[in-house]
This record gives sequence, C-alpha cells and structure tokens, in this order.
Amino acid sequence: MQKGKIKVQTENIFPIIKKFLYSDSEIFLRELVSNAVDATQKLKTLASVGNIKGDIGDTSIEIIMDEKAKTITVRDKGIGMTADEIKKYINQIAFSSAEEWIEKFQKYDDRNAIIGHFGLGFYSAFMVSKKVEIITKSYKENEEPVKWECSGDPEFKITTAKKEARGTDIVLHIADDSDEFLNENRILELLKKYCKFLPVEIIFGKEKETKKEKDKDGKEKDVTVEKPRIINNTKPAWTLKPAELKEEDYKSFYRELYPFTFEEPLFNIHLNVDYPFNLTGILYFPKIKEQIEVQKNKIQLYCNQVFVTDSVEGIVPDFLTLLHGVLDSPDIPLNVSRSFLQSDSNVKKISSHITKKVADKLEDIFKNNREEFEKKWDDIKVFIQYGMISEEKFKERAKKFCLLKNVDNKFFTFDEYKNHIKTNQTNKDKKIVHIYANNAVEQHSMIDAAKEKGYDVLLFDTPIDSHFINLLESDLENVSFVRVDADVVDKLISKDEELPSKLSNKEKESLKTDIEKQIDKTQFNVVFENMSESDQPMVITQPEYMRRMKDMSALGGAGMFGQMPDNYVLSVNTNHPAIYKITQEKNDKSKESLISQLVDLAMLSKNLLKGEKLTEFVKRSIDLI
Repeated sequence: MQKGKIKVQTENIFPIIKKFLYSDSEIFLRELVSNAVDATQKLKTLASVGNIKGDIGDTSIEIIMDEKAKTITVRDKGIGMTADEIKKYINQIAFSSAEEWIEKFQKYDDRNAIIGHFGLGFYSAFMVSKKVEIITKSYKENEEPVKWECSGDPEFKITTAKKEARGTDIVLHIADDSDEFLNENRILELLKKYCKFLPVEIIFGKEKETKKEKDKDGKEKDVTVEKPRIINNTKPAWTLKPAELKEEDYKSFYRELYPFTFEEPLFNIHLNVDYPFNLTGILYFPKIKEQIEVQKNKIQLYCNQVFVTDSVEGIVPDFLTLLHGVLDSPDIPLNVSRSFLQSDSNVKKISSHITKKVADKLEDIFKNNREEFEKKWDDIKVFIQYGMISEEKFKERAKKFCLLKNVDNKFFTFDEYKNHIKTNQTNKDKKIVHIYANNAVEQHSMIDAAKEKGYDVLLFDTPIDSHFINLLESDLENVSFVRVDADVVDKLISKDEELPSKLSNKEKESLKTDIEKQIDKTQFNVVFENMSESDQPMVITQPEYMRRMKDMSALGGAGMFGQMPDNYVLSVNTNHPAIYKITQEKNDKSKESLISQLVDLAMLSKNLLKGEKLTEFVKRSIDLI
C-alpha cells in the first residue's frame, strides 16, 4: 500500500472545487462520462494504429447506481491506468493527459475523437461525493490493477486491486446532501441531457421490450425480455456528411432533439467546416411565433458531442438564436468547467460564418424556388427583419431576398415595389410613400379608401415592424412609410392640389365647439379636412410618428413615448353632406344627436367604441331608424 498527498497549491482544494470551480453540481456525471469516452476513444486509436493486437471487444460505458450502498459507478472498458499514471494524472491536479495524448498521436488521431481538455474534470466527482474510488486496469500487459481512494481531503491511498477486465471504474460514495442523485429518474435525466449524443454507447440499467416468439406448437405469443438501456445515439445527424442524409433524416433528427414539438421545421442548414476552425452542426428554421423570446435557447452547443449549454448568445448573433438545432465545435473556448463561453477571435469567426451560411441558404431558396420562399414568408419574416435590424452584414445580404407583402397577398422585393408604386405614390417632395396596415380586418375601411385612390397597401403585422420600418426609412433612398390610419386618405400622400371647403371659417369654428362637447378633448384633437364628398364624414386617425414611437416602446427603445397615453385626431370632412346638414340644423338636440352618431361611427370603425358608449350608440341608432 502507498500513501501520499495530492500535489496542489493549497491544503483545502476540495471546498474550492465544490464552491467555485463548477457552476452546477449535476455536471459531475457529464465530466466522468466524458472522461470514460476519452479513455475509450484512446483505446480505439491505439488499436487502429496497431498498438493493440486482436479485437478490443465491447467498448460500451456503464452507469451503475446502487441505492442501498449509496454509490454511483461509471465503468468504461478503455485504456485504463497504471499506478504511475494515476500518480501522474490524478494526484497532480490540472496535469492534462489529453494534451499530452494529442501531441503524441496527432498524426493518427482525429482530434474530434478527443474530449478531455481539462485534467480537473475528474475532481467534479467531489461535488457530490464523500469518498471517491478509482479501480483501474491498464490495457498494457503485465500491469496490475490499481485502486485509488480519497475522502475529499488532500489525503489519498493507492493499493493493488482485483479487476479482471481492462478499463476503469469510478465509484462515487454519494454525500448525504447530494442524495437526489441516487434517484434513477434523476440520473436518466442527466444522461439524456449531457450524454445523448456521445460517440460511445452509454448503458444505464435495463429496459423491457416486448417481442413475438413461437411456442412449441408454432403459435406466436408476446414475450417480455429485458435488455440493456442504451441512452445515446452515437452517430447523430450532424456528425454525418450531408450526402449521407435525406430530407427525412433531418426531420427525424429534429424530432429527436425536440420530442415535444409537433410542427416540422421549414428547412435546415448543415454546417461542416474544418478550416480555419472546426465547426459542425445542423440549424433548423422553425415557424417564428409572435413571441420572439419564446423561440430562444433552442440551439444546443456541444463540444465533441458532449452537451455544454443551450445559451449560445456569445457564439451566434442575437437574431440567430431564434433558430433551433445543434452546433458542435472543439474550438469554442470554455472555462475550466466547460459551462461558460469565453469570447475570443475564433468565436467571432464562427459567428460570422454561421451568419453567412444562413444568408446563403435563404438567398439560394429565394433564387431557385421563389414560389416556395413566398409560401414560407409569413413564418420567417420576423427572423429576417430581426436580423436586418441587428446585424449589418446580414442586412446587406438580406436586401436581395427580403420581401414586402401587400394586403392582396402579393410579394415584392424592395426594388420591385419601388417600381410598382412610384408613379402613383410619389409625394410633392419626391419621396415614394409606402402605405401600410398592421391589421387588415380592423383597418379594412381605411384600406378600402386608399385602394379606391389607386394606392397599394402593404401589410406589416409583426411585433418588430415599427423598428423595421425605421430601418427601411433610413436605409432606402427617398422613401417614407405611413400607416393607413395615420391621416385621412387625401393626406397620406401629400400632393400639390387641394379641394376647396364648403364650410366657412365661422361655420367651422361653431361646429368645432359643438363637437368638442361630445368628445374627450384630452384624447381627441378636432381638425377640419377638405375631402371628397364620397369620403367618410368623420375619420379618426393617429399621427404616424407618435404612434410608431409607442409601438417601438412595447419592444424597448422609445423611452418616454411608452409612458404617454394614446392620442387621436378626429378629422371632420368639410365637404360631406352630413356635416353640412349639421351646420344648418337649428334644433340643438337634433344637432347633438347627429354629432354623437357620427363621432361614434368614426370610433366604431377604429375599434374604440366600447362599454357604455357602445350601448348608447346602439340605442341611438335604433331610435334614428
């Protein structure tokens, strides 16, 4: 037997490990299983270069939980360790065997086969254990099995052990405050979270399977048998070449990633880069819902098939976090516990590459199958708009395939739409005015009035449209946007000509006083407009600038505007016969009733008439009939 002290700089390393080094105690299982995979991959490398003779046999890794003994064992059939190797790699914290291994075998070894980058991974075991044992037997001939044990202080013990099979058992004696990990469902949850796609079979317990067998009379019967429960898919889709996969394979993998998602993705991007950095993965375009935040944290980051995190904001631009899927790279710098991302030049290169590949895919679909692109537009437009707002390089690429859709469900690129409307929708200042609606049902009367004037009306109905419109106004030359209810139809596009008014200034002044008695003056501002006789007698509008600022404030970015109440303009048509009739009415009660009816009709068309006011309007309408 040999005794000694672990070589560390402090006599109290384990409390530091437990408290500061690892972000979450549950990652102990990820680290130990990753080390087991590492040892197995090393064995396969040795066999492939002829350093091991014969068949290496079963290489699966087992997780064994003994609730009575309060132990968890991680058992691999990898290269194992000698006594000298234990002293070198276990007792000298932070001496990374993986770095030495890569250097020695880099001419043979696929670097993606190496998981271990940190010699400290093993010590995460002490986050949940009061005692840890290593029982190991090296693949090398004539080497005795060795047992190492430590009870969470710098004291350790090495003895000879009994072990027939090659490989390593890590036995954790679970501490009282960590007994949550002695629950089969909890371990299963962690294995599925962190080890779902590891490249070596991971076995945890057994599962029952029903299969048909024939009895002695030749009749089929159902027989229940137990078989090892394999946790992981060792060859997930992203590790294969695109040429090896069909469309159904991509959809099947999506269902494997998100088993509780019932909608299929719109399309996918397969990433496979080996220079100037290593990056593989598959990104899926989901249907983007109204709530952008709900879509985030669906990209899973792996390091050589080991799950690291689903918070990838540091790696991809913010708008790309709306995508779903997997990224895998050994070149993304992580902290020592492999739990946090650390920014460096590689991360920026990877981020830029992913953005380019996404833009390439969208442009390719648009160019080669525009009809299909248009069908999917409503499901991806928020993503593209968000990308253009937040990422300059993506914006420049997206100008080629970003579409504008009108209320008649026709699609245009920016240049196509400019040519479509410039003749009829250029104002007196030579700006091309884009008229838009955000709700085709509620704004139907306004849309109808605009279309009667020969105007085209776009549909902008996403949560970020106010921000997107601001971007377009600053980015496109001689262009302005105005919502269809921002002014009366004749004022949406300012022209040089103006109709005369049938009312005198004195009549207007008197009528304004009468109207203001029927409205809330803090909410409505009464103005007179010289419109056509066929236009509405009264129209409620909301000035574009203030309304847009309020809309933007709902998503952030408009400051004090978000606190301001809604204000409207009540535009009175000086040329409508009903307005002229009111000015000629001598009976005050009749005048009051007519004004109330027209104001309420205007409010009703704007969806502002509710509650008691709506009840009064209905009764008054019946009386008038």
